[in-house]
Amino acid sequence: MKKLMLGNEAVARGLYEAGCRFVSSYPGTPSTEITEAAAEYDEIYAEWAPNEKVAAESAFGACVEGVRSFTAMKHVGLNVATDLVFTASYTGVNAGFVIAVADDQGMHSSQNEQDSRHYAAAAKLPMLEPSDSEECLNYVKLAYKLSEEYDTPVLMRLSTRISHSQSLVELGGRTEIPTKPYVKNPAKYVMSPANAIRRHPEVEARTLRLLELANSERVNKIIKGSTKIGVIASGIAYDYAREALGDNASYLKLGLLFPLPTDLIREFAASVDKLYVIEELDPVIETHVR
Repeated sequence: MKKLMLGNEAVARGLYEAGCRFVSSYPGTPSTEITEAAAEYDEIYAEWAPNEKVAAESAFGACVEGVRSFTAMKHVGLNVATDLVFTASYTGVNAGFVIAVADDQGMHSSQNEQDSRHYAAAAKLPMLEPSDSEECLNYVKLAYKLSEEYDTPVLMRLSTRISHSQSLVELGGRTEIPTKPYVKNPAKYVMSPANAIRRHPEVEARTLRLLELANSERVNKIIKGSTKIGVIASGIAYDYAREALGDNASYLKLGLLFPLPTDLIREFAASVDKLYVIEELDPVIETHVR
């Protein structure tokens, strides 16, 4: 069955279908409706926390205890949560842990226009970005698989237009995920300097494995059209490009924003006459391509 859903509603539906059981967030447009919609599902415990740091810590605690968990915030809220986010990159997870951050290009409801992609690179955490409501749902389910496969929290970047736009979504059923047993492991979860030093090589090795994923077409897709123009884009910028250029261009649609691919970009660039990077806010993709 298909249903017309806002991007934020589709994220909440993805939480339901992925077997998420714990959500803790702090409200901030354009992310607020995710947790409001998640609270409508009886299978998900959803709460508002006093701030983003507490929300992220609560969700991380739930994932360590063995249930899939989630936290959502807007871009400036990620500033508040970074103490947990950066450390959780080193510890990894037990059950899947997903962090949604909604950027506000154009500052419709925000005091600044910061680009959350920088946090993914700084924390060395994988970041996904959907381009419509159906991808919002599917990327949530993918994020949990990646979180548990690569032992990492996963960031999911939204934007005002993706969060607050509607598109058709194919609805599925819920997959119940058994609670994973908690095993006391201070070397993994207590980031004293002696333990953090040993965990750092694990983070670097994980990034290299994620780069292999980025260079595959499991998340990043080449969409063939005219080879006179090639466009590299993600999220809402990809939608803008397709609306403007249609089949008069070929596209490298990036779903994984960190780490960015290298081999796939070179392959795509070699296949077109002229290459454009289309993105909002900072030249993150452009700088990587150069």
